[in-house]
Amino acid sequence: MMGAVGRAFVIGIAGGSGSGKTTVTEAILEAVGPESVALLPMDNYYKANQHLPLEERRRLSYDHPEAFDLELYLEHVRRLAQGQAVRAPVYSFREYTRTPETILVQPAPVVVLEGILLFFDERLRAEMNLKVYVDTDPDVRFIRRLQRDLLERGRSVESVIQQYLEQVRPMHLSFVEPSKRYADVIIPHGGHNQEALAMLTARVRSLIHSLQAL
Repeated sequence: MMGAVGRAFVIGIAGGSGSGKTTVTEAILEAVGPESVALLPMDNYYKANQHLPLEERRRLSYDHPEAFDLELYLEHVRRLAQGQAVRAPVYSFREYTRTPETILVQPAPVVVLEGILLFFDERLRAEMNLKVYVDTDPDVRFIRRLQRDLLERGRSVESVIQQYLEQVRPMHLSFVEPSKRYADVIIPHGGHNQEALAMLTARVRSLIHSLQAL
């Protein structure tokens, strides 16, 4: 069931790599039920760059706004907000390109967007009803990123450190951190801030109930 004007409530969850955005998203899904939420991670919308050799794709910066297919992402966000299903791309972090598969994302009363650069583009910000920034200390974010990339993405310790120093950290300071000023809510200490998570999920549950009552 959509709102009275037929538009979903769009929540944007931004923050640096390893800040705990996924933990916050999972808390919302658990609180209201996955059937009430359409999830659209920005990570799926990296440009394919399939025309480049693997080694060249590895050297690209994936923390710069130009790394994302923002036009396609914006189109899918708008369609979901208007109650239309979309087929989201699937990105392979091992191959640094998109796979041939897509994921069907059905519309829902609440659309949750997640990504490091969600607040960078003014057009994307305009689609969001609530903007949440997950703020976590840099050393914690680096450790989480290191663990994730080693376990889930087949990276070496050396490559993760090099990428962090040459790309992730400078791009975070240039683009991600400054976007915090656009947030409506800032959650310090990431997904471990249980009090902040409780308040956020209570707000979303209240929203769902009000939409269902219409």
